[in-house]
Amino acid sequence: MLEYLVTHYYHSGFSVACGDTILIFDYWLGEDGELAEHLRLTPEKLSRFSRICVFISHDHADHLDPVVFTWKDLPGIQYIVSSDMPVGTRGRRMAPGDTFRVSEDVKVTAFDSTDLGVSFLVDFRGLRVFHAGDLNFWHWRDESTMREIEEADAEFRKAIEPISREKVDLAFFPLDPRQGSMFEAGANFFILSVKPRIMIPMHYFHRAEVAMEYARTASCRGTEVLALPGYGDRLCVQMEEDGYLNLYFPDPEPEEEPLPEEETEELLLDEDNPFHDSDLPLSQLAEEGEKDGENPPEKSEDETPPEP
Repeated sequence: MLEYLVTHYYHSGFSVACGDTILIFDYWLGEDGELAEHLRLTPEKLSRFSRICVFISHDHADHLDPVVFTWKDLPGIQYIVSSDMPVGTRGRRMAPGDTFRVSEDVKVTAFDSTDLGVSFLVDFRGLRVFHAGDLNFWHWRDESTMREIEEADAEFRKAIEPISREKVDLAFFPLDPRQGSMFEAGANFFILSVKPRIMIPMHYFHRAEVAMEYARTASCRGTEVLALPGYGDRLCVQMEEDGYLNLYFPDPEPEEEPLPEEETEELLLDEDNPFHDSDLPLSQLAEEGEKDGENPPEKSEDETPPEP
């Protein structure tokens, strides 16, 4: 059995890790760095992996954080980017229809988008992972003309058609409430056409309740829709030898590293610790002592009283 850890970072940024390999898609810290420090990917965290695949679907700011290029000297790192990225961008460029084998365990195929760049399908040790980038039915039902909506629909269907011939186990797909009426039309059509076994909404611009409500209502016989609404939310996918998938939600990543065990014991057993026998503050301990007829500790003459 193989186990994959799926992590949501921010907006459309996700990773899928299994063993010594991690796939990172469209990583972004947020316009003002909203992703908390303890949830961010760092060289220290990434050094646990011997193979690191960083995918950049296109160069919109909300899909590409320049911080990813500060990892360039890590052993085993590989950047995989859309072919329309600016000249000089680091990475293996891929256009729709291109296939690239990163390793024996990782094979990438690029598909079209209805915006800039590409979408990616990655065969990762048998689990087929799709990240849509900005592939979506970009209609604006409340503002667009009927002709514009029809053109957007035709473009979207054309882009989806080759993907619908592929097996997809896990998909990340946009669900953008800024589109107004019928904003979920693209995600609905993707589920009906591609039939991913698991679909996780993304790109919902801080509207976590949108992803949660969609997950509640959109799951069907062939597709389990799961929301990872919080930054740092994680999902474990276990794949049996026969391809059966088990899912569970692990505990959230801790904000701080716990104290080493020996330090914790030393703090608890320190006889000079005034809280060893009581969790009351010192001032209240003194008052309790006066009530019991005990004298509070005398102040030294040269002790300077604390400022209020």
